[in-house]
Amino acid sequence: GGLTIGQAGEFDYSGSQAIKALRESGVYSIVINPNIATVQTSSGYADRVYFLPVTPEFVTEVIKRERPDGILCTFGGQTALNCSVKLNEQGVFQKYNVRVLGTPIQAIITTEDRELFAKAVDHCGYKVAESSCCCSVEEAVEAARQIGYPVLVRAAFALGGLGSGFASDEQELKALVNQAFVNSPQVIVDKSLKGWKELEYEVVRDASDNCITVCNMENFDPMGIHTGDSIVIAPSQTLTNEEYFRLRECALKVVRHLGVVGECNIQYSVDPHSQEFRIIEVNARLSRSSALASKATGYPLAYVAAKIALGSDLVSLRNSVTRVTTACFEPSLDYVVAKVPRWDLRKFSTVDQTVGSCMKSVGEVMAIGRTFEETIQKALRMVDESCSGFEAERFDQELMHRGVASTEEPVKAELQKPSPTRIWSIAKAFELGMSVEDVHELTKIDRWFLSKLHHIHCLKQSLKSMDYQELSKNKALLRETKRCGFADRQIAKELRARDAGPSTPTKLPAGDDSLGAETYAGGRVQEAHVRCLRKKLGICPVVKQIDTLAAEFPAETNYLYLTYSGTEHDVQLASELGGSSSEDDLMSHVREQHTVALGRSSAQSSARKDSQIQGSRFMVLGCGPYRIGSSVEFDWCSVSCIKTLRSLGHEAIVINCNPETVSTDFDESDRLYFEELSHETVLDIAELEQPEGVVVSVGGQTPNNLAMGLHQNGVKILGTSVEAIDTCENRFKFSQLCDALRIDQPEWSEFTTVEEAFHFCKRAGFPALVRPSYVLSGAAMRVVNSNEELDRFLKTAAVVSRDYPVVISKYISGAKEVELDAIGRDGELVNYAIAEHVENAGVHSGDASLLLPAQKLFVETHRRVKTMGQKLCRALKISGPFNIQFMCKENEVMVIECNLRASRSMPFISKTYNVNFIAMATRIMLGLPQPSVTIQPIDMDCVASKVPVFSFSRLKNSDPRLGVEMQSTGEVACFGQNQYEAFLKA
Repeated sequence: GGLTIGQAGEFDYSGSQAIKALRESGVYSIVINPNIATVQTSSGYADRVYFLPVTPEFVTEVIKRERPDGILCTFGGQTALNCSVKLNEQGVFQKYNVRVLGTPIQAIITTEDRELFAKAVDHCGYKVAESSCCCSVEEAVEAARQIGYPVLVRAAFALGGLGSGFASDEQELKALVNQAFVNSPQVIVDKSLKGWKELEYEVVRDASDNCITVCNMENFDPMGIHTGDSIVIAPSQTLTNEEYFRLRECALKVVRHLGVVGECNIQYSVDPHSQEFRIIEVNARLSRSSALASKATGYPLAYVAAKIALGSDLVSLRNSVTRVTTACFEPSLDYVVAKVPRWDLRKFSTVDQTVGSCMKSVGEVMAIGRTFEETIQKALRMVDESCSGFEAERFDQELMHRGVASTEEPVKAELQKPSPTRIWSIAKAFELGMSVEDVHELTKIDRWFLSKLHHIHCLKQSLKSMDYQELSKNKALLRETKRCGFADRQIAKELRARDAGPSTPTKLPAGDDSLGAETYAGGRVQEAHVRCLRKKLGICPVVKQIDTLAAEFPAETNYLYLTYSGTEHDVQLASELGGSSSEDDLMSHVREQHTVALGRSSAQSSARKDSQIQGSRFMVLGCGPYRIGSSVEFDWCSVSCIKTLRSLGHEAIVINCNPETVSTDFDESDRLYFEELSHETVLDIAELEQPEGVVVSVGGQTPNNLAMGLHQNGVKILGTSVEAIDTCENRFKFSQLCDALRIDQPEWSEFTTVEEAFHFCKRAGFPALVRPSYVLSGAAMRVVNSNEELDRFLKTAAVVSRDYPVVISKYISGAKEVELDAIGRDGELVNYAIAEHVENAGVHSGDASLLLPAQKLFVETHRRVKTMGQKLCRALKISGPFNIQFMCKENEVMVIECNLRASRSMPFISKTYNVNFIAMATRIMLGLPQPSVTIQPIDMDCVASKVPVFSFSRLKNSDPRLGVEMQSTGEVACFGQNQYEAFLKA
C-alpha cells in the first residue's frame, strides 16, 4: 500500500525481488498494490497489476476473478499480513482453493498473538519479557500491578510500535491503554527492559528444515527506542563469541519450532550485566531489517524467501550475488555497516520530538566502511546533507532552533530523553568535557561505541590546533582522519584560518594536481584545498566489493563501497586501464574546451561521441534517504533510467545510500556504489570510473543540488544544462526569466533585509508567501498573514541559508492548481501531461490529490498551460524531464515554479498513459532520436486519482491541517469510470 511511517520502500524492494524469483521459475504473477510510485507495479515485473486497496473485500474480488493457485502474503509488510489472516478466517482461501505459500498462516498467527507466542518460546526453553494481554483498561491496570512499573504498553497486530509507550505509574498507563485500544482490540503490557542491549538476527529456513542465520545486527541505542528509530550496526560489535552463538542457537531453535518457511527476524534484549536475555518478538515476514540485512550482506533475502515458498531448498539454490556458493552458506562480513534513520519532525511544528517505542522516522540510510568511525560519519552525512559528520555544531543549530542556550543542561536532558539529534548531542557532550563514562551513565549506550565516537572527537581537537601548512607536513594525521571517516569539508572547517594575503583564490582550477599548497594563500581553508592536499600526498580512497564471503572464495560482484582502510582496489577501474591519452577520457576533453556551450551543442557532441563508442558508461545518481518530499517515486525514476541505459547496451553505474530501494538491488545496475551523494564522493567515483556523463535529473532534489559543483570540476552532466538548472532553482533568476518571457506570475520581490520584506507586504498586502532558494518540498516556506508572523518567521528561518536571498510573493487564495509534467529535447516539447489538483492552491503539490486527465479545466486554460510550458522549455533549452506548477483563477494562468528534474508525479503519469516518460527522457539525454508518443491529454476511457497518505496518527500532537509545507509520507492511486469512483477507491 501507500508508504507510511513504519512501512516504507523496503516492501517495494522485497516485493519486486519476489516477482523476479517467480518470473525466473516461470510462474504467472498477479500483484495487488495501490501504490503507483513503486517499481513492482511497473511493466516488465508482474504479469498483471491491480491498483486496488489491499483489503479483504478487494482481494477477494481479485481472487474470484483470477483464480490463482497460490498466494504470497509475507512480502507486503503488516498490511498484507493482516489482510491474509482475515481472508483465512473468512475461509476465502479454502473456498477458492488458494494455497498459502511459504510460512503457514498458523505460524503467522502464533508470532502475532502474544499468548501463543509466549507458549511457543517457553516450549523451546527460553523466556519472553514478562507480559500480559489485556482486552480492557481494568485488566491492564491489574497486569501492570503484578508485573511492576515501569511497563511498556503496545497494541497487538500493529506496525512500527503504533500506539505504544512507557508508563511509570497508573495515570500514564490509563492514558496509553485508551490510546492503544483505538488501533487494536488487544493491548499488551510488558515489563520494561529499558537499558538492555537490543539485537536481532535474520533467519532463513526451508521446508526441508535447513536453517541459517544470515546477519545479526546490534542497536546502537539500548532498549526503549523502536528498532526503526535506532541506529543499527551490523555485524554486532559488543557481543562475545559465546553470546553470539548462544543467541544464534536460540534463533534456529525457535524458528524451527514455529515452522517458518522462508525468511523471518527474531529480536532479543540482552542484559549487559548478566548472561540473561529475552526474546522480544519474531516477525514471520520480510521486514524493514530484512531489507537492511540483504543490502548489508549482499544476500538476496526476499529472492531466496520467494524461491523457498515455491518449494526450492537452500542447498540447491545458488547465491545469486556470488554465483559460486549455495544459498545455504552463511555470509561473513569483512566490513561494518551502519543504518541511521531519517526523521522529518521539523515539518510538524507541534509534534512531540522525543523518540521512543513508537516509530517516527520516515526513511533511512546505510553506510559501509572498514572502521566503525568511518561508517558512522559517512552515515550521518548521508542522512543530513547539511551536516559534515559527528560534530557538535549540528546540535547547536538544533538548540538555536528551539531557542535554548547551549549549556550542559539541555545536553544532559537530550542524552536522557532522546530526540532525532541525540547522536550529535553526544559530540556536544564530549566538547563540554564530559567523559565516556558520564555519557554512558546518562544514555546506557555501550561504552565500546562511545569510546569510538570519543576517538573522532580527539582527532577533531588535533585538527583544531593546526592550520593548513602544519597539516600538509603531518601526513599521518590526515591519513588517520580520512580512515575515521572525516570529509574534506569537515577537515577544512576544523583547521585554523591563517591571515589572508592580499587576495585569496576561493576555487582551485579543476583537476590540476601539480598545484599544491601554494594555491592556498591564507584565509578560510576550503574543501578544494584539502582535496588537493590529500591527492598530492597520495591519500585516495580504494574501491572494495561486498562479496558475502569476506573474500574466502573468489567472487565477482558489482556491489561496491569506498574506504580509506585498504591498499588496493577489488575491481578493475577505468582510471587504471587508460591514462588521460585514451579516447574515452572525457575529463581532459572537457578541460581543453573548459566551457561547453549550452544545451544543443553538448547534445550534438554527445551524439557524435555515441557513434564512436558503442556501449559507453554512464553514472546515475539515486535519491538518497526517503524523506517527506522525496520518496519511492524517485527510486522508480532511477530504476527506469538505469533499465533504459542498459537496454541500449550501455553500462550503468549507480550511486545511492538507501537500503530500501530497488535501485540498490544487486542485479539492477552494472556497478553499484553504496556511497554518500556528496560532492566529494561523487567526484571521487567519477575520477575512478570516468563515465561518459552523469544523470542528475532522476533522483529528486539531492542530485540536482550537486550538478553545479560537478560541472565546475569537469564532470559532464547529461541533459539540461547546469546553468538552466540554476536559473530555475534560484527564485530571483527564475522570476526575472518569467518577466522577460512575459509569463504571468504572482507579484514578487527579493530581499536580504527584513525591512525590504515589510515594505513589500505594505505595498502588495497580506497574505504573502515567503520562500528561500534551493529548497526541497517547500521546506521553510510559509504563508504569513501579518507583520508579526512575518517577523517571527524570518527570525527562525533565516538559519536556512545566509548565502541565498529570500523571495516573497503575493499569496493568491481560492485559485486552482495545475501541474504540467513534460519532456523536452533541445528546447522542443516532446510529450506532456496536465494533471489538476483537487485542493486549491496553497496546499503543497505533494499533499494534494491529483486527477488525470484534468476534469474541470477550461479548454483555454489547458491551451495556455501548454503554451507557457513550451515557452519555458525553449528559453531554458530543456533536454530531459521537467515539471511546472501553475495557478489558475478564472482563466488567468500564473506560474508558481519550475523543476528541471523528474517530479513526484512522473510514475503516476507514466503508468496512467502507459508511456514511460523517464525512458523517453533518458534516450533524449543520450542524444538518441525519440519521436513524441501520441497520448490523449483529455479524452481517456478512465480517470486516475492520486491521493496522499499521511501518518499523523503516529506523530503525537501533530496538526493535521495542510499548507505549503509538505507533510504526506506516501501516496496511492486508483482508476475508475469517473473521478468519484477513482477517488473513493484511492
